[in-house]
Formats: sequence, C-alpha cells, structure tokens
Amino acid sequence: MEESEIISGLTNAVVNGKKDQAVELAQQALTAGIDPYKAVIDGLAKGMEIMGQKYDCKQAFMPHLLMASNAMYGGMDVLTPHLKLEGGARRAVLVIGSAEGDVHDIGKNLVKTMMSAVGFEAVDLGKDVPIGKFAEAAIEHKADVISVSTLMTSTMDNMEKIVKSFTEKGIRNKVKIIVGGAPITPDYAADIGADTSKPDAMEAAKWAKEIVKDLPDNRWN
Repeated sequence: MEESEIISGLTNAVVNGKKDQAVELAQQALTAGIDPYKAVIDGLAKGMEIMGQKYDCKQAFMPHLLMASNAMYGGMDVLTPHLKLEGGARRAVLVIGSAEGDVHDIGKNLVKTMMSAVGFEAVDLGKDVPIGKFAEAAIEHKADVISVSTLMTSTMDNMEKIVKSFTEKGIRNKVKIIVGGAPITPDYAADIGADTSKPDAMEAAKWAKEIVKDLPDNRWN
C-alpha cells in the first residue's frame, strides 16, 4: 500500500469506527516506515476531527463518536510508543480533565489525543473531577500544562475555582492552564486567570507545544 492509502485508511477506520482496521493499518504504517507522528495527525486525528464536525452538525451521534474514539485509541496504542521526541528531552506533562459537575469527555479525549500526538505525556483525571484534584495532580506529576474542559455553562464557575486553587497552593506560575469547551471563549479564559482557550483540539496542542518552551526547567525542584 502507498503511504497516502495507509493514511487515508486510518482516517476512514476512525470515521467508520473500525478499531481492528485502525490497529492493522497503524502496524502497516510502522512497517512501511511512515512517520508515526504523520500517521497520528493526518490519519487518526483527522478522522476524529471529521467526526467532531459531523457531531456538531448533527450528522453523527454519541454512539458513533464513541466507536470512532475507540478506533482512534486502538491505532494510537500502536503508534504512540514510536513517536520521536525532539532532542530526546523529557516529555512535557499534561494534566487533563472535565470540570467538576461535567460528565462529557469527547472534547477532552480529543484534546488528550492531539496533545499526546505532539509529544505530551497525558495524565487523564477523567470527567467530573473535584476542583482540588487538578492542583494535586500537577504537584504529583510535575505538570507543565493543565487542560480543563466543560460543555455545560453550569460548570464554568468551577473552572475559575480550579485556576484559583493553583494560586492558593502557590504553583500558578509553574504551569500553563488552558480551558475549553463549547461555552468557553478566550475572553472568559482571561477573566478567570487561565492562559488561553482555543477553538479546537488541534490549535490547543499547537499552543501547548510552543508554550512549554517558556517554562523554566527547574521550577518544580
């Protein structure tokens, strides 16, 4: 198979929720010497992006999304160990979760996937995460980036409390905080003292990859 066929095959496997196919094609990508990063971003992640758009337009529903993300993770499991890190540096650490009261995790999982694809080690706290848990996890894992998502306006206030908890623990300057989800705007992120909000998972990952370069290496010592 040509490289382009394998890449588009990975995209289709995710769109169609075919996990076995995604795993098989991911292995073929490695055998064919395709850059695993390319296979993840242009193949698997693209499929998830398509599904995200279909979901927004009501052309796909929650079961489709779950099958798609299942397929994507199948392929990711094969490819992630082979992602090369620039300069063999320590992998940047991401702590991610949905704010307390929010049980949605499709958006969060997409961000986690994209962040993993650009080289982050992801510590996933899951959904409906208690406010103080983010700062605790940041300290435990010496985190670089914190990502908090919500789909519900009713849980937006908890994002502000999460940011505050970092200030209270005296570690706000040790991490970069990104907040996201349907109701979240960059203005809201600024108002609550977070560093940013991005329109989609791809943009979030690009931002995170760049911003960690500004963090001092020895800040957790």
